[in-house]
Amino acid sequence: MRNTLVFAGRYLATVPVSIAFAAVVLVTSLIAGTFFGAPSETTQYAWAAGVTTVIDMGHWWTIVTALFIPWDPFQLVAGILASLVLLGVSERLLGRRRLIPVFFVTGLVGVGLGVLVQWIGSLAGEWWADGTSYDLTMDPLTPIVGSLLVASAFMGPLWRRRVRLVTFGLLIMFTLYDGDTSTVYRLIAGVAGLVIGHFLSHRRGRGLVLLRSSFGEVRVLIAAIVLITAVGPLVSLLNPDGSGAFGLAGSFYGDIFPSAADIDSFCSTATSAVCDDFERLSQLGGLGPIVLTFVPLALLLVSAWGLRKGRRFALWLGIVTNLAMIVLAFVFLGLVLSFAAGAGEIDSATDAALQPIDIGEYIVWGGSTIAVPLAVAILLFAARRRFALRAPREAFIRFVVFVVASYAVLSLVYLVACGILIGSFSPAGTTVVELVFDLPRRFLPVTMVGVTGEALVPSAPVALFLFQWIGPVFWALFTFGSFRLIASTEQSVQVGDHQRIRALLRRGGGGTLGWMTTWPGNVYWFSADGQAAVAYRVINDVAITMSDPVCAPGDEDATIRAFAAFCDSRSWVPVFYSVHENVMPVFAELGWQSIPVGEETLMHPQSLEMTGKSWQNVRSSLNRGVREGMTTLWTTYDELSRPMIAQINAISEAWVSEKELPEMGFTLGALEEIKDPDVKLMLAIDSEGRIAAVTSWLPMYRDGVAVGYTLDFMRRADESMGGTMEYLIASSALHMKEEGVEVLSLSGAPLATAPAAPGAPAPEPTVMTGLLEFLAKTLEPAYGFSSLFKFKAKFNPTYSTIYMVYPDALGLPAIGTAIGKAYLPSMSAKETVALVRTLASR
Repeated sequence: MRNTLVFAGRYLATVPVSIAFAAVVLVTSLIAGTFFGAPSETTQYAWAAGVTTVIDMGHWWTIVTALFIPWDPFQLVAGILASLVLLGVSERLLGRRRLIPVFFVTGLVGVGLGVLVQWIGSLAGEWWADGTSYDLTMDPLTPIVGSLLVASAFMGPLWRRRVRLVTFGLLIMFTLYDGDTSTVYRLIAGVAGLVIGHFLSHRRGRGLVLLRSSFGEVRVLIAAIVLITAVGPLVSLLNPDGSGAFGLAGSFYGDIFPSAADIDSFCSTATSAVCDDFERLSQLGGLGPIVLTFVPLALLLVSAWGLRKGRRFALWLGIVTNLAMIVLAFVFLGLVLSFAAGAGEIDSATDAALQPIDIGEYIVWGGSTIAVPLAVAILLFAARRRFALRAPREAFIRFVVFVVASYAVLSLVYLVACGILIGSFSPAGTTVVELVFDLPRRFLPVTMVGVTGEALVPSAPVALFLFQWIGPVFWALFTFGSFRLIASTEQSVQVGDHQRIRALLRRGGGGTLGWMTTWPGNVYWFSADGQAAVAYRVINDVAITMSDPVCAPGDEDATIRAFAAFCDSRSWVPVFYSVHENVMPVFAELGWQSIPVGEETLMHPQSLEMTGKSWQNVRSSLNRGVREGMTTLWTTYDELSRPMIAQINAISEAWVSEKELPEMGFTLGALEEIKDPDVKLMLAIDSEGRIAAVTSWLPMYRDGVAVGYTLDFMRRADESMGGTMEYLIASSALHMKEEGVEVLSLSGAPLATAPAAPGAPAPEPTVMTGLLEFLAKTLEPAYGFSSLFKFKAKFNPTYSTIYMVYPDALGLPAIGTAIGKAYLPSMSAKETVALVRTLASR
């Protein structure tokens, strides 16, 4: 909280113009009376902009005043927040001197040009301009949007694309499906800001440059289009009085069920055939059928989510849903035309004649309900190669079985219950056979049911409930199943992958932590030539690697870039975890960001001399072990006798049983990992032949020869002497010295920071170092990271920082969650409570 407040204070200190504008908006809302509600007519004619005030009344100043007064309390809140955030970002990028003229120019162009276009269009009889020519607007968001689009030209490529995509996506959606005057003015200001920003930025001499987009960016763009076309009709439905060109699409999802009064009024003048159709439609009313009408929108939302991830099933779901919407639109149009035709037969002498719909409205409605879905379906089909990620075969089979079973169970329940209550159905004399043939229509939107024959409608409450709800329930289950299918990923180790990764590790590569890549839970990416590999695991669409890339020296750049492209093709966020300084220049060239996540402690056996005061504690443990008759054994798990294996299992289980906390994994090995035949064990055996402690050492190869080892598994018996672990590690180092081993790593200490060199100044604290220090202190009671780091410091090691590298800071929350799941993949509710209790008791 303190860091957040400090950051907010520093941020606000840099945006005085934005703060001033927020204050102006607040004051003007109080003066104009819009602080508590919509403006009065007097206020509108005095300060709001529009054709009426600017052109007809000559109030030219309203073009300016409309930029500073919110229309209502909702716009007041939105204006203040947008001022502090969006305008604040623009101020930081543009500077105060450029922001002020940009603010006025984009705002005046948006409102002034918008009024001019409306006036000319209304004179020409244009549909939208004529319908909105009497609208008035006061909207501080217009110059804010314009300023933000100007500032976007000064952002990096990633943020520039994101800001422009999101901003224009929202502006276009509201313009097409709502179409109010303020939205159109904002869109004009946004376009003006885009042009002005191009000429103000350093790219003004380059002309229009189409940047090459990655697969991921293309998928995000297409997903956004599908999302907009799905949500757009909802916008028009929420504002039925809107003037958007596509606003008529909302009627497709609206209240199409006539009331009893509507039926009486209509049937008093209509022909019997049309009246029967009208009454049949009214019988289908109810909450369930209305919910069923929104099924295409729900499916498109799921499709958009899956398209962002590059899933093939989401692609076909979007295509089929859009085509189905076209069919439904034609059916609904036929229903409306039948009513209009019936109205034409009504006696012209009556005043109740149904007025036919204008042909222009048919064209606009057809564009929104037919042309748009068709265009989206064509776009998805044309871009199908961008969505190559298929669900596992088993997951697809489960989905099909789930959908078929859901349909069968719901159908059986409906037929049995309604067969018992068949006497309540109208028309009278309905048979069970007719119910069976009518069953598929229970799963169709009501607009299609209304023109596909006579509806069989029950009156009994139970039958009526099933009649209305088996369709929505089925499609809810279908949507849920689709979501699960899209979320499923195929992560499995292919036959031979373990042998391939081990062969590459024995050749050399992967660094001191490279052998961890062979552990269970990892899957492998191999380069096209098979000479490089990266071990990773995907959690919540985050691909977390382990160790440096496994490749020949000098191939790190190509390997990292190829793996990043591989992740991009699958819409995963690549995160390189526990990498060393030698590969950091590659990530610097890519523009990625990094966080130190620990310190690796290294010893160099060939120069090891345990002399001097700094080694006193270690020498004391060595000497005590010798006095007590303790010996060591350098071996592997396969070479152990059964009694020794039983002792190691007992020591490990005793260690685990003493802790209520979950045992961590990922980069921290457990009993299973020591069984690898390439992993060495160093055992401490007491004078009675019992195992007092055990350590495991992961190999690091060069040209097939082990030139280094990394400490992983450490356990000691409760009854062993004090200092046993110091004795065992020191003995291991001395043995490695005899074997010619070059590097001994005591592994990484999570969340640790290397001590500063004697006489060197302490580094300046940052937000990230403060966060790491906080996490280290918080987790210390649970896992003792700090104590482990201090223990390793007894061996006078050198330090090597290990990093987590990632492409985008926005992904940090998801990355943190994924890494937490990697370390604690199967934490139970009991273990969660124990962990929280331990942390709270510190």
